[in-house]
Amino acid sequence: MSNLNFSINGKSIRPTLYEGKTRQFTIAVDEPETLGGKDSFPNPVEYILAGYAGCLNVVLNLVAKEKNIQLNDIKINIEGDINPAKFLGFSEKERAGFQFLNVYIDIDSPSSDQEIDELIHVVKERCPVNDNLSHPTPINYFITTNTILN
Repeated sequence: MSNLNFSINGKSIRPTLYEGKTRQFTIAVDEPETLGGKDSFPNPVEYILAGYAGCLNVVLNLVAKEKNIQLNDIKINIEGDINPAKFLGFSEKERAGFQFLNVYIDIDSPSSDQEIDELIHVVKERCPVNDNLSHPTPINYFITTNTILN
């Protein structure tokens, strides 16, 4: 199977507001007022959590269907702490990203605990966002500048 390519293309609207387009959707990212933004849209790390929860939902339903596991209802809540000291330039010691993520999945199903445990194991292996969050991903930067030299 060939690779699928996903992308977002956009620009900075103001120091804390980014607006991008992906497929036919416009996505905006802002920061809460406590981090200098206007709190007009979710911030980048909230989008990470939403993307993770959404991916888990898709893969849970996909794998359950493959394994003939009935899912009556799924609730997914994810939380994590970030110490803003590095992000704000106050410390070099802190990690900039999440210190941990807690994933709470509440599944209403007539299946046994063992079947649900096996389902979750497969989901964790097959969820692309789980893979990206659990393993380093190579990131390549291509920078262009519009500098006028005198």
